[in-house]
Amino acid sequence: MDGGQLGLDFGADFVARPLIRVTPARLAAWEGCPRRYRMTYVDRPAPARGGAWAHTTLGAVVHLALRSLFALPAPQRTPRAAAALVDRHWTAEGFRDREQAAEYQERARGWVADYAADLDSDAEPVGVERWVSAPVGTIVAEGRVDRIDERGGELVIVDYKTGRHGLDVDDARRSPALALYALAAQRVLRRPCTRVELHHLPTGRVLAWEHDDASLREHLRRAEATAQRSEDTATALAAGGDPDLLYPPRPSARCALCDVRRHCPQGQAAAPGIEPWAVLAP
Repeated sequence: MDGGQLGLDFGADFVARPLIRVTPARLAAWEGCPRRYRMTYVDRPAPARGGAWAHTTLGAVVHLALRSLFALPAPQRTPRAAAALVDRHWTAEGFRDREQAAEYQERARGWVADYAADLDSDAEPVGVERWVSAPVGTIVAEGRVDRIDERGGELVIVDYKTGRHGLDVDDARRSPALALYALAAQRVLRRPCTRVELHHLPTGRVLAWEHDDASLREHLRRAEATAQRSEDTATALAAGGDPDLLYPPRPSARCALCDVRRHCPQGQAAAPGIEPWAVLAP
């Protein structure tokens, strides 16, 4: 899908401005809390961050196991191999103790083994942990996609999820990250890409959404607006602006999970600290 299909104007106003490089993580950080964005992406040296979270460790291990699974020849992508790959990549960082870590290691083994059992043995991904980066509108959309499939001559964006909360189709439809990956992938790989999928490993559910021109355009518009606000703020900071005024905190219950909470009095007041394993599914 090119700029014309998205109804973009690639005229003089467009080329006069340098493109802003963005990733879904940067955009989400800005929308969530400008202060956290500043501490993560602007301040140098960056403030020390908190320790490992068990739910983050769990997700990372599952992602690594699936990446390694698809590195194997298709006939070897068995449930047994998948479970063994969880063991290979396992780490207990963030868990309460050995017993809790062992329990969730076994859960992860089951999730990945079940996932492998349902794979189409004839399907080969176009990309696994594939970095995509492409100019779209006034931004360069980029990021690492868990998996890119090809079905019926079109690309499909696949994102793995391991969180405790249930997902629905609206999560796929509303996801800025999936939409930006679709926009970047179709430019990089030169094939249509409108379908995005969330694969929730704990339940085995696949939540899919088929974007159209209008929905991708709306996601792009929002990303461009967010990117421009962050860029304008960085320019104001470089000109001598007050960082605390330019990047105000946005206190909420989410502050309990913030990696830079220790450096933010407002965040500490907004939510009490929690244990690193508190977000794990019971």
